[in-house]
Amino acid sequence: MPFLKSIRFDWKKAKGRDAFPFNIPALRGLKEIELSCDVTFLVGENGSGKSTLLEAVAAKCGFTSMGGGRSTLLNTDIQEPTLEDIITLSWLPKVKTGFFLRAETFFDFASYIDRLAKEGPPMDAYRPYGGKSLHQQSHGEAFLSLFLNRFNDKGIYLLDEPEAALSPQRQLAFLGVINQLAASGKAQFIIATHSPILLAYPEAVIYNFDETPMGTIEYENTDHFFITRQFLNDRESFFKELFNGEENWRL
Repeated sequence: MPFLKSIRFDWKKAKGRDAFPFNIPALRGLKEIELSCDVTFLVGENGSGKSTLLEAVAAKCGFTSMGGGRSTLLNTDIQEPTLEDIITLSWLPKVKTGFFLRAETFFDFASYIDRLAKEGPPMDAYRPYGGKSLHQQSHGEAFLSLFLNRFNDKGIYLLDEPEAALSPQRQLAFLGVINQLAASGKAQFIIATHSPILLAYPEAVIYNFDETPMGTIEYENTDHFFITRQFLNDRESFFKELFNGEENWRL
């Protein structure tokens, strides 16, 4: 069962309801997002609010905005209104450990670990990441090292587009990591993703940020599944429509 039961919104605390991030269509007016499963996915186009919500939840958990755990001292100096100001997390039980992964700031996080290794015994810094610098591994290897070595404590894991560095084969390996941890009762995952492979995780709950307000959606009804299946089943017709301008694709 999930530790984090729900995300509640108090819109009376919003400073400027018509300004970002309080004007995100998918979230505007929502009272609560229920988290009934150990694995929850957030899907939607870029700019739909997935990462913004995930960052706010991470801040409430005590994780830094640049990624990492509660002990990571890596942050930005940008001070802007965030959804953190209006959300409350409902826990049972309260969990203080976990990790926030942002694919776009992973390089900065890896550099931070290298700085820690220079300040103290290197193995103390690198042990949770496979025993060596994340920069000395390929992007995909570094992500898997993080998943396999750092995701071993009871905690909540907030992941923003973890597929960014993972091949399809490694995405499948990552699903194995998720299943092992979720089945043990040690972990809860909230994942923002565009990957049809990750979204296929059995019995996961998927929230669709392309709806106003957002709501749950079945895997087979997501654009990720539908477009991928259409492309693989008949890519010649797909390309004909795409290249001849017969289909108005969203960019």
